[in-house]
Amino acid sequence: MVRVKNRYLLVNVLYPEIEKSGSKTSVPDVVTFHQPTTNALKPQALLRGIKAEVAELFGDYGSGAISESIAIKYLSPATSTFILRVSRAHYRIAWAALSFMKSVPVKNGKNCVFRVVRVSGTIRKAEEEAIRRAKELVVRARREMEEKGDSTLDNIFGRGGKNTEAESSKDVLMVDGNDSEDEDEDMSDGDG
Repeated sequence: MVRVKNRYLLVNVLYPEIEKSGSKTSVPDVVTFHQPTTNALKPQALLRGIKAEVAELFGDYGSGAISESIAIKYLSPATSTFILRVSRAHYRIAWAALSFMKSVPVKNGKNCVFRVVRVSGTIRKAEEEAIRRAKELVVRARREMEEKGDSTLDNIFGRGGKNTEAESSKDVLMVDGNDSEDEDEDMSDGDG
């Protein structure tokens, strides 16, 4: 029996156009670029948009090639991330269609860019990458806010003031899942 092999595409939806409003916002640029997608975007609407783009670019051949295997396995409007499953033989067709999509496929959807950030053979690796990128985004936003000297993001995350350099470097280590203090203690016990 032959197993059907798929590829999982981890895709970020980016918004490079900053909305011009009358007031100056204190939101970091990295957060504006990675802003949440509208809740009106459902997996079915996204799938219809991708299939329509495939049909426009590749015609009946492209539509037939991906029709049986394409599926949205995960969609997070909060992080503007989704995981798309497509057959291994035709994942490049779906990737090309995503590259040419210019807006969110909902009524009055904003202009955006669909960026494929990882292609994986298992959904587990795609999920792990999505989590790693989300944590990295939070750390970058905190750093950018510290550089600006504004504590708005700290208030959002429940902190009362600025972090010192030592605390922010410890946050980075905790995101990676490594706690270097424990390693130093283990090494010092053996030397002594």
